[in-house]
Amino acid sequence: MSEHTASIRWTRNGQPFDYEHYPRDHDVRFERGQRITGSAAPAYFGSAEGVDPEEMLVAALSSCHMLTLLAVAAKKGFTVDAYEDDAVGTLGKNAEGRAAVTHVTLRPKITFAGDAPDAAALEKLHESAHRNCFIATSVKTEVTVEPR
Repeated sequence: MSEHTASIRWTRNGQPFDYEHYPRDHDVRFERGQRITGSAAPAYFGSAEGVDPEEMLVAALSSCHMLTLLAVAAKKGFTVDAYEDDAVGTLGKNAEGRAAVTHVTLRPKITFAGDAPDAAALEKLHESAHRNCFIATSVKTEVTVEPR
């Protein structure tokens, strides 16, 4: 199929290396040249400026669902004008008692142009998007879709 890469670069930069003080910020580079600052969550001594891995996972699930839904809608003849999602990921304990993103809730709000799908057809669009989203089918995390 395809291969996707990301490169992570971190240096201590002379900072103390003890648990409370070593820097968590790092450079995340993607295969087409995009870059973001990654970090730990502030609760784990990360910076507020960086994006933590848990946020990246939630964003990846949300983005994948949206992109898949747009493809399905276009193939079904629906025109989407806008798509919003305020996704939430929950960090908790998994079945093994380990910290994990145990649940992600997607809350998409879609604005259609022209003929919009009825409630049943919209539910089918979301079901198809979820079933075909590469990221959703790759994770053990429970993902719930709650259209608004």
